[in-house]
Amino acid sequence: MSTGILSAMAQEQAGLAAHLDGMRVERYAGREFQVGRWHGREVVLALSRIGKVAAATTAAALIERFGVSRIVFTGVAGGLHPDVRVGDTVIGTEFVQHDMDASPIFPRYEVPLYGRSRFLADAELSRCLAQAAQGVVQDESVIDAATRARFGLGGPMRIHHGLIASGDRFVSRSEEAAALRAALPDAMAVEMEAAAVAQVCHDHGVPFAAVRNISDRADDQAHVDFDAYLHEVAGRQARALIAALLPLLPA
Repeated sequence: MSTGILSAMAQEQAGLAAHLDGMRVERYAGREFQVGRWHGREVVLALSRIGKVAAATTAAALIERFGVSRIVFTGVAGGLHPDVRVGDTVIGTEFVQHDMDASPIFPRYEVPLYGRSRFLADAELSRCLAQAAQGVVQDESVIDAATRARFGLGGPMRIHHGLIASGDRFVSRSEEAAALRAALPDAMAVEMEAAAVAQVCHDHGVPFAAVRNISDRADDQAHVDFDAYLHEVAGRQARALIAALLPLLPA
């Protein structure tokens, strides 16, 4: 069984390819796909690029061209729920497009002709992600104390499970974040890709799960050194998490 690992940006997958045995690079649909084995598992790494359409295109290519058996999305997101802090991990249980609105023909958020607004994560794949994430957040060697202090990551990093909202705009204003919290009070985090990938996986019957490191609170206080956070926190955590996840998956 082959696992597709998706991220939107190169920094979110930095260092993953170095772990692939027998890696080869294939180009398809204007993208590079890195194919190899890690912990004896077949893995395909790909960058979705940013936004729902780009993510859906890449997910479809992973399924149709490379025949992956499951897809895991890893990257950063903005925290929405009051309990979610910068540095925390969110594992999606379901996904919604917060900018989907075909009303009055269909209810707000409902994907036309699907009869639903939310797509579910695969329960078993998400359970494996949670198990892997638990070990990573408890391992102080992944993100050391000095790095945590530099980025103001006070207290232990926590894991949350819940709704992830996706939309084709970068949420970075307090008013917009507040409006999303009011409209979707159970949303844990906001980003730009996962709901689209979840819909593609639903269409193809492919298990999907997503994990997001919270880089900011999706408001005017968003972290000022985003690139440094990606490199020193989110990227390190992603490498550790995928390394811990793969041995848990069926070969």
